[in-house]
Amino acid sequence: MELSYEKSVPGRRSSVVAPCAVPARELDEILPPTLQRESPAALPELSEQDVVRHFIALSRRNFGVDVGFYPLGSCTMKYNPKINERAAALPGFLHAHPLAPAECVQGVLGLLHETQQLLASVCGMADFSLAPAAGAHGELAGMMMVAAYHRGHQRDGQPRRSEVLVPDGAHGTNPASAALCGFTVAEVKSDARGGVDLEHLKRMVSERTAAFMLTNPNTLGLFEDRILEIARIIDDAGALLYYDGANLNGILGRARPGDMGFDVVHVNVHKTFSTPHGGGGPGAGPVGVSARLAPYLPLPRVVREGDAYRFLALAEPAAAHSIGPLMGFWGNVGILVRAYAWLRAHGPDELRAVSGDAVLNANYLRELLRDDFDVPYERTVMHEFALSGRRQKDQGSSTLDIAKRLIDFGFHPPTVYWPMLVEECMLIEPVETESRETLEAFAAALRAIAEEVRSDPDRVHGAPYTTPVRRLDEVRAARQMELRWRPPATPAA
Repeated sequence: MELSYEKSVPGRRSSVVAPCAVPARELDEILPPTLQRESPAALPELSEQDVVRHFIALSRRNFGVDVGFYPLGSCTMKYNPKINERAAALPGFLHAHPLAPAECVQGVLGLLHETQQLLASVCGMADFSLAPAAGAHGELAGMMMVAAYHRGHQRDGQPRRSEVLVPDGAHGTNPASAALCGFTVAEVKSDARGGVDLEHLKRMVSERTAAFMLTNPNTLGLFEDRILEIARIIDDAGALLYYDGANLNGILGRARPGDMGFDVVHVNVHKTFSTPHGGGGPGAGPVGVSARLAPYLPLPRVVREGDAYRFLALAEPAAAHSIGPLMGFWGNVGILVRAYAWLRAHGPDELRAVSGDAVLNANYLRELLRDDFDVPYERTVMHEFALSGRRQKDQGSSTLDIAKRLIDFGFHPPTVYWPMLVEECMLIEPVETESRETLEAFAAALRAIAEEVRSDPDRVHGAPYTTPVRRLDEVRAARQMELRWRPPATPAA
């Protein structure tokens, strides 16, 4: 498909929009000459009809949760209720200016304050900040608070809390967030059951340990059933326990990180609370803490005084230990409105149903696939599960081949080759919003591909066949990103 630049025809214009009628003299008064272009911007020249058809054609090539099943493990690609979009588009939320006086935006501030309280209740934490703009941003805020806490509690003669522990199946953002905050990172091994190896953890913990970063359920979709013992080991060492909230969907309404002994948690509300994810839009990663870390929460934070709401100012005594602001203004408020609407629509009983259905779907789908693919851990899974394509690899087709072939069946591939604890891994998360019929159709497609591997592995290796572009060089795309269009060079005369 041609780019809009390649479709451009000099002089072609929309028949609807009139040319600019602002005299040059008036334009100079509006915009200083130093900020004006010397020549027109080199933009595509197209009619309105050409533009509309171009972008509609592009949209038809996209895949998303509104189009089909998206079993991307560890990403919780659930359907986004459209009523949440309408709530975020209400004028009072959509048009609220970040510099407006607090008395003019009491409705927005009230919603944000209640969202802080709802998240604290769901996660079992003392308080929350809504400032972080994404999960990784929330992780960074969490590790900044860990660093600030240990600086404030450092005693003379004690070694600095300079090391953060992560499990060998951790999300890649965990060690990155720790390293950005000046910590060294050490890896804790998994045991034969796919959980934290407690004996190795005990050997790794020391008086230099600042925190252990963990998600529960873990990245294999397995619940860390010895979490209370893990929390005791970390607490006895004087360290903090960090909860990576990527897998919160598996325990909503049934277990809370705070009750497990976690000190810090971030929540991907653009995943668990069913707001847009995977579509290129903004996210939000609110961060919550136990009581001992509450003074370090980032700003802005909404506080209530009587019947009024306002932002806590950095200059106030209550914010003296805060790690400060993380971004401009209030955070991604539209995402937070969607999360609030989703939470209020569910309530305690429905939250339990969310996690219950997510766990049921994952275990049902795994049972449908266990005869055709290898199951690495014989344990009941939570919201997601890992399969191994090792058998298919021995037969001539890799897990990547299987993922590409799934596209021809109308399904988005699951996460592949991660966690690396499982050879030829496929990490599948069906989420609670998918129907039994969808799960069975997906399982039938994977079983059909497994049969193709047995009979004709070369066909699977050549997939996909139904896409505008065939097999991409993904390694090159990752290492040599071309994000800007440049006109082709004119051949020399």
